[in-house]
Amino acid sequence: MGKLIVVGIGPGNYENMTVRADRALASCDVIVGYHVYVDLVKNQYPDKEYLTTPMTKETQRCQMALDAANEGKTVAMVCSGDSGIYGMAALIYELRGESTQPEIEVVPGLTAACSGGALLGAPLTHDFAVISLSDRLTSWEKIESRLDAAAKSDLSMVLYNPSSHGRPDHLRRACEILLRTLPEDRPCGVAQLIGREGENYALTTLGQLKDTKVDMFSTVFIGNEMTKVIGNNLVTPRGYRNV
Repeated sequence: MGKLIVVGIGPGNYENMTVRADRALASCDVIVGYHVYVDLVKNQYPDKEYLTTPMTKETQRCQMALDAANEGKTVAMVCSGDSGIYGMAALIYELRGESTQPEIEVVPGLTAACSGGALLGAPLTHDFAVISLSDRLTSWEKIESRLDAAAKSDLSMVLYNPSSHGRPDHLRRACEILLRTLPEDRPCGVAQLIGREGENYALTTLGQLKDTKVDMFSTVFIGNEMTKVIGNNLVTPRGYRNV
């Protein structure tokens, strides 16, 4: 019987992939994934068999990986960032159900909150919330409730999937919700194309953020009341200097 390894490949460049992820991809027979993520690893592992599906075909993609593993192959399902944080690990377990075959191994990866935070400076040194603005699988009412709760709890926030062609105004709507509680001058940052060609970041404020152009390759950071800009970096102290 084969094995299915769910691999978080990090932000996209080889330097930010873990040693464990590299070993998993080097040792597998088949690499399965969303075609954009597969393209990030093809040059590094050219001798593998590749299977891809487009966006919104997650169930088909995971079943394809399980089927290949049940044929006796060692299969790697690649996920951008981490394999469990908005990744495919949970769906793989759901589809396998109570069966013990094929064997599943989950390999973690560097999620955008970590890699984007490092690009900006140190915005997540204290408690924080990660919230996706995509309402494809979660209702906007629930997203709004989570944004409101995070703001009232004074959590730093990381917003994934802030905009797309189908929902170009979601970041603006999110900012309007947050501005009910938070001040307009709250420091924020946007990291784009993390670990890929064209990587960049910008610092802004919550008031300006709602009119900032972002896309699916952007990760948005919103500070808490302690967050400050030091030089050209976004920093959230935890209070070590006060101890």
